[in-house]
Amino acid sequence: MESLDLRVLEDALAWRNAGHAVTLVTVVQTWGSAPRPPGALLAVRDDGVVSGSVSGGCVEDDLIARTKASVNAAGGNAAALKSPAMITYGVTQEEASRFGLPCGGTLRLVQEPLRDTAWVAELLTRTADHELVARTLVLSTGAVRLSSAVRGQAMQFDGSTLRTVFGPKWRLLLIGAGQLSQAVARMAAMLDFEVLVCDPREEYAAALGNASHGLAGVRRIAGMPDDVVRELVPDAHTAIVALTHDPKLDDMALLEALQSNAFYVGALGSRRNQAARKQRLAEHFGLSAPELARLHGPVGLALGARTPAEIAVSIVAELLQVKNSAAHGAAVPSNEAALT
Repeated sequence: MESLDLRVLEDALAWRNAGHAVTLVTVVQTWGSAPRPPGALLAVRDDGVVSGSVSGGCVEDDLIARTKASVNAAGGNAAALKSPAMITYGVTQEEASRFGLPCGGTLRLVQEPLRDTAWVAELLTRTADHELVARTLVLSTGAVRLSSAVRGQAMQFDGSTLRTVFGPKWRLLLIGAGQLSQAVARMAAMLDFEVLVCDPREEYAAALGNASHGLAGVRRIAGMPDDVVRELVPDAHTAIVALTHDPKLDDMALLEALQSNAFYVGALGSRRNQAARKQRLAEHFGLSAPELARLHGPVGLALGARTPAEIAVSIVAELLQVKNSAAHGAAVPSNEAALT
């Protein structure tokens, strides 16, 4: 489950706490071309305000109309809204054309009124603690149950019970707060990563506090990089990129990162510098060949990047490539990284 869907639940919870009736809509099955995958989530407020998407805009207007009709029928009482129900769009070519579904696609959804918000608050708390959580919805009653999930567990729907998995927000720890790190931080934040920056050098870290740099929401973590990585306890939703170009800082962070469960570990430096770094980590710290093979270095895709902004694009592009390949269980294509 993408972090975008966690934001949908955050909005839904806020709306219910403010007294609005809210309907949740989940994609459970698609045929043909579909803009949003199974598990994608939409929240519709009683006044038609929406959060999220289930079709890229094709059927949202109809869902808003359905929600308003249900709320009116219930007299504005969220507790009186009907139980979860199935909705299918694009059964015929004419209907697919009417709703703008591409290539004659068909979309199957579960629409449910959000009555009890306790499970939403609990799910958001558990995912904020970097826990994978499965939500089971019984359509006949609307009952919701939360349980622990494992990585790779997919959405399941048998017509009567819907089980979706919500993962923690993807996070990125940057070692270094220089110009390149700031560019990477901006891009990663736009992609909804939780961005953390560690740099014990005060002259660099001070830039993070300047709002004119557009780094709002990027959080600095104090301490030495190796201590910060260790205390973070990187999991399969964590990426770590060392960008100080100072071996005293980068190498110690990489030592911890390469032995962690982080899905991506990268480091700035030329091929020659990377070879020397791997030799140091092997000879002085005992890292194994499989651990060293996890290092993306030189970091980034081979885009011919030269400026900090261009290099940041190459880094974030490779980060997304690895993230998306891991999330779908696919092999990561081999790419020669850019010299930096």
